[in-house]
Amino acid sequence: MDNIAIVTAVVALIAVAAGIILGKFLFAKNTAHKIQEAEQQAEKIKEDAKIHAETLKDKKILEAKEHFLQLKTEHEKDVLVKTQKLSEGENRLKQKEQSLNDKLKSVQTQINENTELKTELNDHLESAKIKRAELDKHQEEQIKRLEKIANLSAEEAKAELVEAMKEEARTNAMAHIQEIVEQAKTNASKEAKKIVIQSIQRVAAEQTIENAITVFNLESDEIKGQIIGREGRNIRALEAATGVDLVIDDTPEAIVLSCFDPLRREIARLSLQRLVQDGRIHPARIEEVVEKTKKQIEDQVMEIGERTVIELGIHGLHKDLVRMVGKMRFRSSYGQNLLMHSKETANLCGIMAAELGLGQKVVKLAKRAGLLHDIGKVPDEETELSHALLGAKLAEKCGEHPAVVNAIGAHHDEMEMAFIISPIIQACDAISGARPGARREIMQSYLQRIKDLENLAVAYNGVEKAYAIQAGRELRVIVEADKVTDADSDRLSFEIADKIQKEMQYPGQVKVTVIREKRAVNVAR
Repeated sequence: MDNIAIVTAVVALIAVAAGIILGKFLFAKNTAHKIQEAEQQAEKIKEDAKIHAETLKDKKILEAKEHFLQLKTEHEKDVLVKTQKLSEGENRLKQKEQSLNDKLKSVQTQINENTELKTELNDHLESAKIKRAELDKHQEEQIKRLEKIANLSAEEAKAELVEAMKEEARTNAMAHIQEIVEQAKTNASKEAKKIVIQSIQRVAAEQTIENAITVFNLESDEIKGQIIGREGRNIRALEAATGVDLVIDDTPEAIVLSCFDPLRREIARLSLQRLVQDGRIHPARIEEVVEKTKKQIEDQVMEIGERTVIELGIHGLHKDLVRMVGKMRFRSSYGQNLLMHSKETANLCGIMAAELGLGQKVVKLAKRAGLLHDIGKVPDEETELSHALLGAKLAEKCGEHPAVVNAIGAHHDEMEMAFIISPIIQACDAISGARPGARREIMQSYLQRIKDLENLAVAYNGVEKAYAIQAGRELRVIVEADKVTDADSDRLSFEIADKIQKEMQYPGQVKVTVIREKRAVNVAR
């Protein structure tokens, strides 16, 4: 029994040992297989990584080549544009050179012709000198004969003849002047219109240039191309939508907006500003922006009008008149802002009516008429009526008081004054327009013009004093009675007025009045 147990134990130990050895063998074999698989997988990963790297490298090289080709194309375009510009510049230079050559040839031809003419003139001059000498000789002989016949020297006869001709000429001239003056008085209206037309012609160019353009500044000249658009479609759309001419020339970073209507110019300016800031410039966008700007300006006009009437304390004004008052902000007359002029006139009318003690109702009507007296200058539609009559018509249409309507229509004497406020409006309008500095004239130039007027009159013989009144619109000349006759007074007035017209620049007209007065004073003792 003991032996069996021992044998069993030995067999068991042998079996355990064999199991352990077998297990170690199998584990080692399995481990070696896994190591081999891991090495194969590592090799595979290395190959994949190498392939991916090659692919990425080829891709980057391809992208670099494409970028290089793009840059090359852009550079070639820039070079082409610059080459075209240089070619155009060379063509312009060649044209200018050709023009200069043609002008040089023309000048040379003219010089040759002038040389020939000079030679001919010299010949004629020599011939004339010879004839002149002969005539002088004959004249001396004739003078000696006349002196023998008349028993007078040549100088004495000449003096008598000159004096007689001077008296005759003076008499004829004064008669002619009197005739002209009488004729002018008979046709005063016709002559006045001629004077007004001549004044308009003298100053129209400067005023038009100054008040009909607006300069729009740009950040760079590149924007000009966008504003013009393809084949000029953008600029045509903008001009059609606003009614303003756009002048795009070589002036750097600037576009000129030209139009007689300042409201249209303001709409065009704001629209162009919005388009440039937005960057989207095409016909459809232009029309949209212009419409929005027009609505904005319209709202602004109404706001200005409402603020003005509230400021002046005027109530119950028709909305159309309020709108016209707002439009005055964008109008000017002789450089004077129309709204500021109307507000100033309204305040002056109110003060003058109050000082005259006309009552609160009349004061309000006067202020109302003062504000509205120039609404005929801002009509929505053009008409043949003057601004005074048109303003009266508009005020009547909007239900204004008859006194206000009459004051508006009569402030330039185009209607008969039927109410007490009418002359007040006329006087205050003249005060606002004639005060120093009101109409584009600084104080120094105004005072200098007044002094020049007075000095011009004082320079004449027989003038004692001269005073410029009515803001330089009238000149009073006081003469010495013992040196200047009544006939001389007429002549002096004409000569001073003629000299003012030829030598001085002034707005409107200057009335010259010569005053001759003789006082004989004695004291009884």
